[in-house]
Amino acid sequence: MPTILFAARPERWNIYAPHLRAALAEVGLPDARLVTEADPQDVDYMVYAPNSKVQDFTPFTRLKAVLNLWAGVEDVVGNATLTVPLARMVDDGMTNGMVEWCVGHVLRHHLGMDAHIHGQDGIWRSGKVPPLARDRRVGVLGFGALGRAVATALMPFGFQVSGWSRSPKEVAGVTTHHGAAGLSEILATSDIAVLLLPDTPATENTLDAERLALMPKGAVIINPGRGPLIDDQALLDALDAGHIAHATLDVFREEPLPPDHPFWAHPAVTVTPHIASETRPSSASRMIAENIRRGEAGEPFLHLVDRDLGY
Repeated sequence: MPTILFAARPERWNIYAPHLRAALAEVGLPDARLVTEADPQDVDYMVYAPNSKVQDFTPFTRLKAVLNLWAGVEDVVGNATLTVPLARMVDDGMTNGMVEWCVGHVLRHHLGMDAHIHGQDGIWRSGKVPPLARDRRVGVLGFGALGRAVATALMPFGFQVSGWSRSPKEVAGVTTHHGAAGLSEILATSDIAVLLLPDTPATENTLDAERLALMPKGAVIINPGRGPLIDDQALLDALDAGHIAHATLDVFREEPLPPDHPFWAHPAVTVTPHIASETRPSSASRMIAENIRRGEAGEPFLHLVDRDLGY
C-alpha cells in the first residue's frame, strides 16, 4: 500500500484526515498509509499546500505525484526541485462555490441592487429599470474549468456570454475569443467582466490602464480570480474618472488587504475577503483519492499542471 504524506498546515490535518481516509477506502485503498511525518524516501504521494514546511522535494526519491490542495499553483509550479507530476485541485465543491458567487454578483450588478439596498432614504425613484439579461453582455476572462462553468451557468438567464482564453476553446452557445486580439475584442464588448485567469507572468496586469480604457463606459469588473490580474492604480483611476462604474474584488495582491488600502474606502469598490470559493474537504479528498488510485493502477493522472504555461 502507498504512503501518502499530508504536507499542509497542522490545523488542516484534523479537517482533512477523516475525509481522505473515507475517500481512499471508496477507491479501494483502505490500507493506504496516510501520515503527517515520514521518511522522505518512503513517500509515494504528497497531498500538498504550498505554504507547508516542505519546500525541497529532492529527498522524496520515491515520489510519484504531488497533489495540490489549492486550485492555484503559482507558489509551487516554479520550484526547481519538483520534477514529478503536479496536479492542481479541481473539485465540484470548489466549482459550485465559484459559480454561485459569480452568478450572484453578476445578477447583483445587472439588476442594480446596490442602489436600492443602500438607498433607503425615503425617496421613491421609479422609472429606472435594468435591461433584460438578453441585452447585457458578460465576458468571462479565463476559460478553464471554472470559467466554463460560470459561463454555462449564466447562459440560462439569457445573458450574451463571451469567453476568452489564451488558446482557442469552444463552449456551445458562448462566443469565444483567444489571443491578444481576442482579449481586446471581449473587453470592448463586456458590460460586466468576470476575471478567472490564473496568476502567471503572462496574466499580470491583464487589466491595465490601456485595456480598462477599451471597456464600455459604465462597465463593471468582478474579480474572484487572482489579485495581480488588475493594475490597482489603473483601476482606481478608471473608477474615479467614471469610466468603470464598479469593481467587486475578492482577491488582492496582498492578503489580508491592508486596512489603509484605498479599495476599502472607495464608494465604487466592493471588497470581499477571498471567499468566492474554497476547497471543500469532502469533494477535494475524493479527487485526491482518485488520482492516487490512478497512480497505483498506472493510469494517467487528472488535472496535471503544464509547467510551461504555469497552470
